[in-house]
Amino acid sequence: MNKNYFSHETAVIDEGCKIGNHVKIWHFSHIMSGCEIGNRCNIGQNVVVSPQVILGENVKVQNNVSIYTGVICEDDVFLGPSMVFTNVINPRSAVNRKNEYAKTLVKKGASIGANATIVCGNIIGKYSLIGAGAVVTKEVKNYALVVGNPSKQIGWVSEYGHRLHFNEDGIAFCSETNQEYKLENNSVHRI
Repeated sequence: MNKNYFSHETAVIDEGCKIGNHVKIWHFSHIMSGCEIGNRCNIGQNVVVSPQVILGENVKVQNNVSIYTGVICEDDVFLGPSMVFTNVINPRSAVNRKNEYAKTLVKKGASIGANATIVCGNIIGKYSLIGAGAVVTKEVKNYALVVGNPSKQIGWVSEYGHRLHFNEDGIAFCSETNQEYKLENNSVHRI
């Protein structure tokens, strides 16, 4: 097997997982069989990637995150320190519900802040930004900025994570890149 990734000596990597090129896997992390990790991902310290999890390319997973079966992260997703995914709506220790795992899709470029919780069965829209400590209980729109417990949308962000301020024509510009965005029918898209 050609190993074209870095793994710290304390990391545990089970057989049967697919790990892309230029991936870094840090201290005390466990990569379980059947998962797929795309090129250039960075897996922080004390991370668990469960079976059948899919991470696209360039996903950044910070320390102390467990990514459970049922989670798919597209390219360029950021998972902040100690954020939490769930995969069963009504867990019970004495009841085996492995066949009830709900899917969670985190779309391209989304960022989830430190200590946020994502309740399973939801879609996190592309380039959305979930604030630190938020508890997400429903779908998050593309480019949405959501905070709180339970989370609520308080605005929109650019692909670079800057707050968008729309004029009377529904046009906004990213303060860093000057990329142009359009707000119509309560959704945002890049022009």
